[in-house]
Amino acid sequence: MRLVLWFVLILSTASAFAQQGDSPSTSQQAPTVQGGETGRPGARGAGAPGGEPQSVRQPQGSISGTVVDQDGAVAAGANVRLTLKDQAQKQDVLSGDNGQFSFYNLAPGPFQLTVSAPGFDTKLVSGIVNPGQAFIVPAIVLTVAATTTDVKVVLSEAEIAQQEVKEQEKQRVLGIFPNFYTTYVPDPAPLAPKQKFSLAWKSVTDPISVVGVGFLAGIYQASDELGGYGQGAAGYGRRFGALYGDVFFGTFIDSAILPSLLKQDPRYFYKGTGTTKERFFYALRNAVVCKGDNKQWQPNYSTIIGSFATAGLSYTYYPASNRSASLLVGTALIRIAEGSVAGIFQEFVIPHLTPRLRSHPAPQP
Repeated sequence: MRLVLWFVLILSTASAFAQQGDSPSTSQQAPTVQGGETGRPGARGAGAPGGEPQSVRQPQGSISGTVVDQDGAVAAGANVRLTLKDQAQKQDVLSGDNGQFSFYNLAPGPFQLTVSAPGFDTKLVSGIVNPGQAFIVPAIVLTVAATTTDVKVVLSEAEIAQQEVKEQEKQRVLGIFPNFYTTYVPDPAPLAPKQKFSLAWKSVTDPISVVGVGFLAGIYQASDELGGYGQGAAGYGRRFGALYGDVFFGTFIDSAILPSLLKQDPRYFYKGTGTTKERFFYALRNAVVCKGDNKQWQPNYSTIIGSFATAGLSYTYYPASNRSASLLVGTALIRIAEGSVAGIFQEFVIPHLTPRLRSHPAPQP
């Protein structure tokens, strides 16, 4: 019995050891995959290869460059504005003392630079920044801005008057006879004393004026006017000298000297508008009414006083038989009347006989 029990004990012990070797340890646990389900075959985490893709942020770029002027010198203080595509916000920097500028942390894509500086034309530069690229802009050359200057040439009153006098000196009746003392400008500039004397000298030295005096002296010779001078070449010469003296002294006294002293204008101011009656009386008063240098109408003291002065001066060279107070007054009054007759011819006849007469617009009311 003991042997049987021993064998039974050995067999039971062996069986217990066999069961311990086949059974798993109760202290062991199933492995867990990070990010997946525990113990489930084939489970994959989100971060594992083959899972859902993550969004990748592209590297940022930069832009830099240098601003120079057209001579190659650096342009410090130029404003550089950066505009990126689809971005309303703009960035502005100023070029440094070395003319350089930079923009950093820029999203990749198209860009535009607007470079401006006082006195220079605005410059536009475009390009594309790639991811992570340090974009270097070629030297930006600013050119000097073109300036437009409005120049208004304003002539002085004396310069305007000089131009008008030059135009008057071209006026000739029938293209031959001088007509220097008429102005067809509606509102002419007043003459300076120098221009009054210049016009007088131009008038008395004109060859046609000299020829005209010679022709009149011949008529006086034929009719024995100023008989005290006698006949022959000597008589003709005296008559010519006397008549030319009247023209010379009369022109300078009442058209240059007195108008300069009294500040009056010796010219006839062509009217050309209005009724015939208005123009007639306007021309008739020419001998006794004139314009002052202030452009106001006033008594024509120059012509009135000048006529008597010229008649009185003629006493120094006229024959004794032609000297008398009545003759002096008569001669002076005739000179004044001649001014009125001349005004009527100037208003109605002479303009039609003067070729290439420059037309001027009528004055505005």
